[in-house]
Amino acid sequence: MAGTAFAGMIKDGIDPTSVEGASTMPYAVPNVSVDLSTTTTGVPVLWWRVVGSSHTAFAVESFIDEVAHAAGQDGFSFRRKLLEQHPRMKAVLELAADKAGWNTPLPPGRGRGIAVAEAFKTFVAQVAEVSVSKDGQVKVERVVCAVDCGTPINPDIITAQMEGGIGFGLGAILYGAITLKDGRSNRTTSTATGCCA
Repeated sequence: MAGTAFAGMIKDGIDPTSVEGASTMPYAVPNVSVDLSTTTTGVPVLWWRVVGSSHTAFAVESFIDEVAHAAGQDGFSFRRKLLEQHPRMKAVLELAADKAGWNTPLPPGRGRGIAVAEAFKTFVAQVAEVSVSKDGQVKVERVVCAVDCGTPINPDIITAQMEGGIGFGLGAILYGAITLKDGRSNRTTSTATGCCA
């Protein structure tokens, strides 16, 4: 948030949106330390679709997968055990896994990944089922999403928000790019998605 209208929120040199989601992760892991090292660049950087939880959830969930793998455990079971004190988070994790058929066998060349996150009292878990062709092409076959945002006022808006976020994320990871030219963002059109990156 340095250099923006939100800079006043920085306390003791810590930009709270750089650590939110990581410093408040729900997993029952003892001896957690979250630190921040901010890099100064010539390119202004702010949030991506949502504030800090957009990038910290990715970092935390990727690390949880690495720890589960090192422990020789399944990503869903490993998370589930660490969420005993967070029933809403655990419930969306279990619902997503159930609806995705987490324990059912997959054909060769396919795999599943699972993640869970919270932002602003909304709990979301997703399972991505992905295939890789013999020539290395990655294809997201489906994404199963479970949401607990409390009492829904307009369920269609919730659906649109989740579908939009999934599409936004998949487009960015599979096809998107932001390049710089002459010190400015150079927007290019992706032929694969028909949208601007």
